[in-house]
Amino acid sequence: MDYIHDLRRLTGPRKLILNATDALIVREGKILFQRRADNGKWGLIGGLLELNETYEEAAIREIREETGLEVKLESFLGIFHNHDMVWPNGDRAHVISACYTASIVRGEPRIDEESFELRFFGKDEIPPLFAQDHIEELKAYFSGVRYPLLRENRDLAK
Repeated sequence: MDYIHDLRRLTGPRKLILNATDALIVREGKILFQRRADNGKWGLIGGLLELNETYEEAAIREIREETGLEVKLESFLGIFHNHDMVWPNGDRAHVISACYTASIVRGEPRIDEESFELRFFGKDEIPPLFAQDHIEELKAYFSGVRYPLLRENRDLAK
């Protein structure tokens, strides 16, 4: 997150537009969620893009960093907005997030310094989520929204 830290040194906590990516990692019909270390709340796996990174590259990187999993991106759910994201340190943003579905290629989930817990939940078990974009992403997923990956991203997602 060097880019974001550099940007925040220049702007402080003022509201910025930031690009992010999230993924619904699905295994046996359940979705992997993260209970975050910074706020203790549940959310999807994902994070902010770094400079020169595509949404797909960021999704794969964030999943690897936050869970230790190697995944294959399966489909694109869409672009979602969280107009009023506020982090515990007071930083504010309008987050524009690209969301994907993903399947596990290898590994078992393990927490990192950003997580208290990782757990799979079925549709009727999902805990309250901290981010509006995550809520909307789940609504899209459960209503059956799925778009194919763009041709130039298919090789990356393998």
